[in-house]
Order: sequence, then structure tokens, then C-alpha cells
Amino acid sequence: MIEIKNLSVRVGDFSLRDINLTINDREYFVVLGPTGAGKTVLIECLAGLHHFRHGEIWLDDADITAVPPEQRQIGYVPQDYALFPFLNVAENITFGLKARHAPPETINDQVTTLAHLLHISPLLNRNVRTLSGGEKQRVALARALATSPRILLLDEPLSSLDVRTAKYLRLELRRLHEELGVTTVHVTHDLIETEEMADRMAVLNTGHVEQIGTPAEVFFNPRNETVADLVGTPNILTCDQVKPIGHGLVEAVCGGMSIVLPLQDGGIRKIALFPRDIYISTTKPPGPELNRFKGVVTDIQPFSSLMRLKVRVGKNQLLAELPQDIFEEMDIKTDQEVFLILKLRRLRIH
Repeated sequence: MIEIKNLSVRVGDFSLRDINLTINDREYFVVLGPTGAGKTVLIECLAGLHHFRHGEIWLDDADITAVPPEQRQIGYVPQDYALFPFLNVAENITFGLKARHAPPETINDQVTTLAHLLHISPLLNRNVRTLSGGEKQRVALARALATSPRILLLDEPLSSLDVRTAKYLRLELRRLHEELGVTTVHVTHDLIETEEMADRMAVLNTGHVEQIGTPAEVFFNPRNETVADLVGTPNILTCDQVKPIGHGLVEAVCGGMSIVLPLQDGGIRKIALFPRDIYISTTKPPGPELNRFKGVVTDIQPFSSLMRLKVRVGKNQLLAELPQDIFEEMDIKTDQEVFLILKLRRLRIH
């Protein structure tokens, strides 16, 4: 278990203010925040890379605030992976073990085990300069895990990867965590990573923790407007009635909207839908009527490179987003009738 108590530190242009976090044993904990929030500073403090006057870091019952990085039993994968270009894959993985004078048989066993676990056995003799982004990420993970750390720190581990590789490695990271049970702290600006991977999460903004909870708790009950904006200002629909309709489906009636969903254990009380997951059209789309609605635009506001539309559907006021160029091409006006499709796979259930 990791405990961060009243941590305040400034590193260059980035700072942390009164950070208090408890990360449970074997938990996959994600810190979500925008660029400049202080995420990397936080993870570097855990790794022991910064000295600070205010605050403490505890690992189980031990205060490790002043413990040198090499004695913390923490594996760290920085954002750029920091592989040694003059060493091949196997030599990168064994670097920490050799520095600790581990016996040759221990080194060989660890390399064989981790290479198999991370599917990099055919790469062991390769120069790291020849590896793809996904391969480099797996090698960096193997190097961090080789010394059998109690904690694994991941700094934006998927940010430099293409969408397909990132999706695959999200699954691999969760599989690895379940197999090894290493307490993991993963920092990211990506909401999908957070949603798919976190047992619990913290929202960090301008060096301050805004909210801590499970992804569902944060998405369905953002503590303030800052959190709501960071997680995408979700539309939260309260279900008045839920009834099974067969074939593993239920119909949830939320403020006059009948939404068809897969049957859920424990029932359905609320549905969260992010603005980006609502498809808007000025003409009736072809196809079945499932989860399709007609609404009226009540407000239009610019938001970054997007246009945000408030659309009244039944008793609900939904927030949807459109790219600026598509919005201009569609020429949508206030009080105009539009058609909406809710993306079934992107609905969150609570």
C-alpha cells in the first residue's frame, strides 16, 4: 500500500499542492489529468527522483520519503521508455539485475519468464533502435519488472502509440497486472485508458487532486465543474423504469427516452453518455429506430476546436459535440430539429 501525505513540491514550471492519496495493495490506480497537471512530477516523487520539504511517502508501514530510488523496490517506466540504445533487448532487461549482482541463474530465469509473459522472446537479441513503439513499451515493462518490484509506475505508457497498438497494450497491461498482482500507478491524460484500466482513479488538475474514486463514481458523480470538464461533461440520465424485453436486452425509460441496453447484473439506475458519443444529423438517418431520437437544439457554444450543442429530447437536455468543420457544413441553428443516435457500445451503466 502507498500513502502520500500532504505532499507539496515544485519542479520547474510544475507543482503539486497538498497531495493526499492512498493506493491499495495490488490496486491498478490511474491518475488522470491534462498536460501540465503535475502527473509526471507526482510519479517521479514516488520513484524518489525529487527531494521535497513538505510531505511524506509511505510504503506499507515504512516511511520511504528519504530512501534512495534504487532501494525503494519500485519499477518505473518513463514516458519515453529510456531504453539503453547501446544494449540489445536482453541486456536492457537484465541491466537492473546485473547492477544488483544477481546470480546468473536468477538473471536467466527472469529474462525467460518476462520475455514469455510479454511476448518478446523473439526480440531478445535485437537492437532496441529497430523496435516498434509497442515492442519498446514491452521491453521497458520487462526491464522495470525484472527486479521484482513491489510497485510499478507507468508514465503515459501508451501516449506515443497508434490507436490499434494502444488498444492491444491496454489489454496486455491489465492481463499482466492480474497475473503478477503488482500495485500499479498509471498516469495519463486519456479518458479511455482510465475507464478501461483503473480499479480506482484520481483526477489531478494544476497540481491539486480534485476527486478520487472508481471510474463509475467519478463519471457519474463529478465533484465539480473542473472534474466534469476533464472527464468530458457526461450526460447523466436517471432511469425511471427498466424492463426486460428478451434476448438479453432491457428497455430503460429515462425522462421519456426509451433506451435499449444489454441486461446488467444489479440493475440499471443511471446511464452516462459522453457528448462525443452522440451522433447528430439534420436528416433522418437510415436504419432501425433503436436508440434513435428526435430533438430540438436549444443552445450552441464553441468549445476548443468543437461546437457544443444542447439538445432537448423528452425531459432531458443532452450535450453533444461536433467538430467545427462538420458543424459549419451542417449549418445547424438554435431551435432546429435534429436527429440523434446514441452509440450503444459507449453507454456507461450504473
